[in-house]
Amino acid sequence: MANQTLGLGAQLYNYLLSVSLREADILAQLRQATAISQPMAQMQIAPEQGQFMGLLIQLIGAKKTLDIGVFTGYSALVVALALPQGGKVVACEMNQEYAQFARHWWQKAGVIDKIDLHIAPAQDTLALLVARGEANTFDFAFIDADKSSYDTYYEQALQLVRPGGLIVVDNVLWSGRVADTSIQDHRTIKIRDFNQKLHQDGRINLSLVPISDGLTLARKLP
Repeated sequence: MANQTLGLGAQLYNYLLSVSLREADILAQLRQATAISQPMAQMQIAPEQGQFMGLLIQLIGAKKTLDIGVFTGYSALVVALALPQGGKVVACEMNQEYAQFARHWWQKAGVIDKIDLHIAPAQDTLALLVARGEANTFDFAFIDADKSSYDTYYEQALQLVRPGGLIVVDNVLWSGRVADTSIQDHRTIKIRDFNQKLHQDGRINLSLVPISDGLTLARKLP
């Protein structure tokens, strides 16, 4: 996991941020609060990644989105801020402490009415959405949860996202471990297998971009 783009030295990374990042104050405050208070703060997405996701939301005209894996709420907040009035984020998180932390910041940002938080295993929430008849109704989905379940989340998101909609998946470069064949732990193997599956998946257009810890963009074909 990485909370800045891999492979860039400090000087170049800081330059990138200085000429690109337009992070809202509330987002910067949330990142700082996460860094100070959360032992797993490295799970936070990078600010340049969040800005990129916000731009994608605007480019595709998204109104209804999924956030699979909330942590302290930065990704859902980025998306909510980018959505138009009446837009909705359905957020999935099973950790009560993270959910409470995220809610505080969404409230502070004035977007709490845009975010529908489900505190339950994401697989259950996504299955419930399908059962409710919400297949093919979401414009965008962001997956950043337990890596062993990425394939399951992807298949469920593929049902829920409309044709032409976008699924974005975080940590697909896994701090470079996916490219090191000597590393054979369970999560690394799962991400390698997931990446290979998407490379061969004829249901999507695909691009893996080396922003933050690797971000896969999968557009569902009509």
